[in-house]
Amino acid sequence: MAKVETIVFLSLVLDLFAFTIPLPLFPRLIEWYTVREISNPNGFLPRTLEFVSYVRGFLYKPTLHSGRWDIVLLGGLMGSVFSTLQFFVSPKIGALSDRYGRKRVLLITMIGNILSAVVWVQSTTFASYMVSRVIGGLSEGNVQLAIAILSDVTTPENRSKALAHVGIAFAICFCIGPPIGAYFASRPLPSSMNSLGMELNVYAAPAFLTLVLLVAETVFLIVALPETRGKSHLVSQRHEKDVKLNGNGHEINGNATQRQSVDVRLNILKALRRLHFLFLGIFSGVEFTLTFLTFDLLDWNNKQNGMLIGSIGIVSALLQGGYVRRATSKTGEGVMARRGVMSCAVALILLAILPIYAVTNVPLAMKLLQAAAVCMAFTSATVVNSLTAFASLQCDEGGFDQDTGKPVQEHPQLAKGKALGEFRSSGQLGRAIGPLLACASYWTVGPSYTYMTSAIAMIALTMKMKSIAATKSS
Repeated sequence: MAKVETIVFLSLVLDLFAFTIPLPLFPRLIEWYTVREISNPNGFLPRTLEFVSYVRGFLYKPTLHSGRWDIVLLGGLMGSVFSTLQFFVSPKIGALSDRYGRKRVLLITMIGNILSAVVWVQSTTFASYMVSRVIGGLSEGNVQLAIAILSDVTTPENRSKALAHVGIAFAICFCIGPPIGAYFASRPLPSSMNSLGMELNVYAAPAFLTLVLLVAETVFLIVALPETRGKSHLVSQRHEKDVKLNGNGHEINGNATQRQSVDVRLNILKALRRLHFLFLGIFSGVEFTLTFLTFDLLDWNNKQNGMLIGSIGIVSALLQGGYVRRATSKTGEGVMARRGVMSCAVALILLAILPIYAVTNVPLAMKLLQAAAVCMAFTSATVVNSLTAFASLQCDEGGFDQDTGKPVQEHPQLAKGKALGEFRSSGQLGRAIGPLLACASYWTVGPSYTYMTSAIAMIALTMKMKSIAATKSS
């Protein structure tokens, strides 16, 4: 099954590379649309900015750069659209994969992703760009189905190590995606593209690169990925035979595959979904406003923002591959996740201090930003991956009985696709709400109060995670 793990990892790299390319482009992209459409007061973007300005003005009236504050909130709205749609569709995508197979459903979602990129290439209005985001939000299923596939082909004992491939793929792509996206955003379009006779998005070059990556991923999945639905029970049976007896006939690891009761596992999943929602609700707000912080206080450009996000990815990849994979088997998924939340609290405190020195002591502000980036990298390498592995270990293995050939009965709420889809959905709800609240707070009370309040919330979440950290994952 190592072959399947490699296929899933490579497909994730392609998918997440495409996903991370536009991340540093949002502020400048909104500015470009604003310049193009502000002269038409009845257009979608001017009306949207008017509403944003009204809401912002109702709570807070900045003395300088009010337009930039509006862009911060609008950026939060853009991020929330994608995650809100994922909140609704993730459980359905997971349930469909339980019924019709992982590969078939994954390929259908890839069609939507490709269509989203095609619309982005041609989106010369803000409304058409939002259509692209909506299509992408309704279609994205690669990450959750990759987790289900890896859960199908691994045993509970080695699942955390296998699912670390997801975190490593994220880290690698956050290293290369944003900087490459920023690079292509600064390059002029090839003359062959300009000769097509149609007007293209200002960032058509990175959009085309995204399209190429998604098409390549789809072809790769068609050719290389086998169907894994129903294979997990056979994997577990083979593993049990391997570990049941050692060479002298003595039982070893006899309790490795014992499962807790259905009620206990359902309660653990419920607690994990709640933690996933709360953590990503806070973290995604910080994550999304980070480039706006540098844009607003340090006047950074796309390249600088891309380098920042890329550096977080590099550190996260090193931690994921060199520390987290080895340490999780010793500490447990709950403990590792809790350490990541603690690290995030430290990062938030550093970011809360940064605005104080952004003008008076720029070198110190840069050091604070770098230290916060390292802490956020540790958080990225640990929390979501550990919670996901924990959730996966609560699911029924499913598959087919080796003797009768009949499907093994699964609890409806513990089938991998559905359970992991609901787990991802809870996180996506946090991602939908977090940027809105963080952006609203950013321009209402400023970055220092926003990040300090978030730090206090993370500390409280760390305390709440004591019981999960003390719970056995399987």
